[in-house]
Amino acid sequence: MTTQAKSQARAPLKPLDEALADLLAQAAPLSGTDTVSTFDADGRVLAQPAISPLQVPPQDNSSMDGYAVRRADVTAAGVELPVAQRIAAGGCGTPLAAGTAARIFTGAPVPEGADAIVMQEDCEALDGGARVRVNAVPAAGQWIRRAGEDIALGAQVLAAGTRLTPAELGLAASIGLASLQVARRPRVALFSTGDELVMPGEVPPAQMKPGAIYNSNRFFLRAMLLRLGCEVSDLGIVPDRREATVAALREAAQGNDLILTSGGVSVGEEDHIKPAVESLGRLDLWQIAMKPGKPFAYGRIGGAHFMGLPGNPVSSFVTFGLLVRPFLLRLQGVRDVAPKAIAASAGFDWPRADKRREFLRVRHAADGTLELFANQSSGVLTSAAWADGVVDNPAGQTIARGNRVRFLPFVELLS
Repeated sequence: MTTQAKSQARAPLKPLDEALADLLAQAAPLSGTDTVSTFDADGRVLAQPAISPLQVPPQDNSSMDGYAVRRADVTAAGVELPVAQRIAAGGCGTPLAAGTAARIFTGAPVPEGADAIVMQEDCEALDGGARVRVNAVPAAGQWIRRAGEDIALGAQVLAAGTRLTPAELGLAASIGLASLQVARRPRVALFSTGDELVMPGEVPPAQMKPGAIYNSNRFFLRAMLLRLGCEVSDLGIVPDRREATVAALREAAQGNDLILTSGGVSVGEEDHIKPAVESLGRLDLWQIAMKPGKPFAYGRIGGAHFMGLPGNPVSSFVTFGLLVRPFLLRLQGVRDVAPKAIAASAGFDWPRADKRREFLRVRHAADGTLELFANQSSGVLTSAAWADGVVDNPAGQTIARGNRVRFLPFVELLS
């Protein structure tokens, strides 16, 4: 190790929260938007507010199958009324005459003059439906959904920066929006470094050379980028040579918003990412006080952001969820990018405190407590597949069975 590398290795590690704040301060929303069909907008981020051009429901309507009545006509249970009209959803009745009832169905407009709905279970049809016996006295406004009670005319239904889910798509459709203006997709160049890496399918397991490993990181990183709506340019595996790393970074910086690499960010003689980035641009952040995930790097090459993830698969997996995910969401205009933590009960002991903030792979047991994967090594990807989240354990803190801990579900970190 060079004297310079040793000095940098001894520099204080940046706390995770400070590192994330620094990253988000660099994540200015991307310029440009796309207009997409509401059918195709799942997971995209709304670029402008959705304002309702109508009220929802558009008029008072029934929330039950039953009979629309005037309360003044039903002062006691057992009253019989002629059924003057039948109103189905999509239809439109006439004003309800005094002393009559209207057969009405869920979603149908309430006729003028009616002030309550009596559900059909509280009624008895007579004379083939020509009359009805009302067996319950209704309350004012019973089973009537009022016009505009869901959405008022001119109301902001969805704010700019909303990451659209199926519920939001339905909400947009309910106010007549057939298309939506959304943030453009981030363009991300992805590559791995390492002479030891082999792609599945290229070499059978029985023919793997000593020291060779399959490139698992490339698969899960690409999948997580696609989940976040990115356009991914996969540049493959780059050999552990300085000139090859520089060439790959130079190519990746052309036309991409983010360069994401895996491996080569530590301090070994074969770790070329750091000096290669510095030769082309700048490195603003290197090494974070977290475990796993210490050798994380951030910088800029031309107009592209650069993020270097550790090569160990669990380190790469965790740092993506905690640092890359919020950064990419902020690039798309999302404001609230923090994962939602849940207080949970530890079903395990963790007696050895670490000087770094730890993220322990756990899952919920049948009794509701969290059980710990036995091997917390950063190279054991089985732990991430087995777990349903991580315990966010502060630096210097032990955990005893029954302690309350901060649980981060993977659904919050990876979607």
